[in-house]
Amino acid sequence: MKKTPMEDWIIQRTRISSATQVALEAYQLNKLIETMNYAKQNSVFYERHLEDFECEDLKSLTDFKQLPFTHAADIKESPFSFLCVSQTKVDRIVTLNTSGTSGKKKRIFFTNNDLQQTVDFFNYGMRSLTDSTDRVLVLLPGQAYGTIGDLLQKALNQSQTACTVFGLLTDLEAVEKSILENDINCIIGIPIQLLYLSRMKSEAFKKIEKVLLSTDYVPQVLVDELNQKFDCQVFNHYGMTEMGYGGGVECQALNGYHLREGDLYFEIIDPDSGQPLTDGEYGEVVFTTFNREAMPLIRYRTGDIGAFATEPCACGTFLRTLKKVEGRLGNRLQLSESGWCDLKVMEELILEFEEIIDYQVILENNEALTINITLYDIANEDIIRKQVVQKIQGYFLKHYQLLMNVKININWEQRPDQMINSMIKRKIVDQRKEKGDEGFF
Repeated sequence: MKKTPMEDWIIQRTRISSATQVALEAYQLNKLIETMNYAKQNSVFYERHLEDFECEDLKSLTDFKQLPFTHAADIKESPFSFLCVSQTKVDRIVTLNTSGTSGKKKRIFFTNNDLQQTVDFFNYGMRSLTDSTDRVLVLLPGQAYGTIGDLLQKALNQSQTACTVFGLLTDLEAVEKSILENDINCIIGIPIQLLYLSRMKSEAFKKIEKVLLSTDYVPQVLVDELNQKFDCQVFNHYGMTEMGYGGGVECQALNGYHLREGDLYFEIIDPDSGQPLTDGEYGEVVFTTFNREAMPLIRYRTGDIGAFATEPCACGTFLRTLKKVEGRLGNRLQLSESGWCDLKVMEELILEFEEIIDYQVILENNEALTINITLYDIANEDIIRKQVVQKIQGYFLKHYQLLMNVKININWEQRPDQMINSMIKRKIVDQRKEKGDEGFF
């Protein structure tokens, strides 16, 4: 098994004296102090947010963990207060869509140097699964400067790997044509969209040897289906726009992400108390940026659920491994006092049925849960519907005896050979209150 290419890149980037966690943590502590100093001097938000903390007080990583968190709501409330450069030096602004009615938007700013750091990460991260013999199709936005597809193409050009940036999957026939014409053997895209593509265009998908899934939680049932049905390797990427798109990528061990630790410092905290958790314990992922010019972020709470592995990776690297992210805290919602609705569970239950191409979960109130399920044309539709209902109701009865207190409504529709506009990012629509976080990028 090939060691993750991330190791050589991080050693080269950090210039640490030895390939050890001790040396890397010493580098990270210096960078955290540097980031804190830069942010306090140049950002209106951090000048105020960190006014009670001094850089010289940071003697260890434990000291750093005493600093206050940065929240998504802080950026949404006043994004320009985070800026550390003049607006004339900002080369890309990403406005993140949020639900709710306040009208305030979360904006993330990048200079060209910030974007180049991401290109460097993508260059080495993609080497975990590709080389110059591969032909890659990117099913992510990529027409504009600084978009995820644009940065991936620049990165793959550096390793002389053929790359076609298509954009989001909106036209099955056009994507199928691109796969065949460009002899594509690797696809990068959104989990639910690639599952949809594989189910609707299975003959063309047989050409695909490996995929990299990004932007959302990856259900294990999806990975198993692509493995077994197409003998396809499934790699996972973890990142979000606030990280600079890229955060970590799986190596050939396919057992968690090796992180961009020369550019980012990661923590796992208890989401309720905010206290650090030990390796192996699941909590909320928190990160801090290094070398970010436009918009450094310090102890930013992602809302994502993760844990550090306790065992070394089978690839042999000294780098830490972040276990596969388990979804988002905001996608596990309590139903009355009876139990929980967890999007991760719903993914595994519903997507097991290959006849399903999309679904949406809506929590109307504490007594009503609606699930809208989309099928394509099938001969045994009535049987499938019955099996799906039994599966969902059986789960809730077994774990929560939920059906006695909460009504579950399942609606059905068919859209054969037609793209589903909602197939971008999975979330539970909570109509009980206004929500406003996005999930991974």
